[in-house]
Amino acid sequence: MKTNAARILDNLGVTYELRSYEVDPDDLAAVSVAAKLGLPPEQVFKTLVARGDRHGICLAIVPGDLQLDLKALARATGDRRCELVALREVLPLTGYIRGGVTALACKKDYPVLLDESAQLFDHISVSAGARGLQIVLHPDDYARATRARLVPLTLAP
Repeated sequence: MKTNAARILDNLGVTYELRSYEVDPDDLAAVSVAAKLGLPPEQVFKTLVARGDRHGICLAIVPGDLQLDLKALARATGDRRCELVALREVLPLTGYIRGGVTALACKKDYPVLLDESAQLFDHISVSAGARGLQIVLHPDDYARATRARLVPLTLAP
């Protein structure tokens, strides 16, 4: 199944692999997705929707096994503070449901911040825009396709 995210990568000439997995609606955690894909959790990135007090909505892409550092996100965006948006706002803001949010083909062109740890890998996995489907690609290609800035975004484990 091709998603809009995959079509964008096709149009950009980006090499990627689509990987599907069995969805458990009661467990959408990135760590669980990583186990189903046979990848280490630090290589499967989750897309979080946040709101800054000055610059509004942005997307933070962080490793599945780590937590977003909201203070680091605020520093990176130029906000005084940032917070994750309420779950009920995710679909109207992005066009995606929880577990399927992707920075590729989002409803609006939000700023994208990718945790710098992505550069440690030859490929990373991100949502393809649907639950049960991931895109595996080179982190530089993902950053280019989403116009992401690479910055430190996670709390120390």
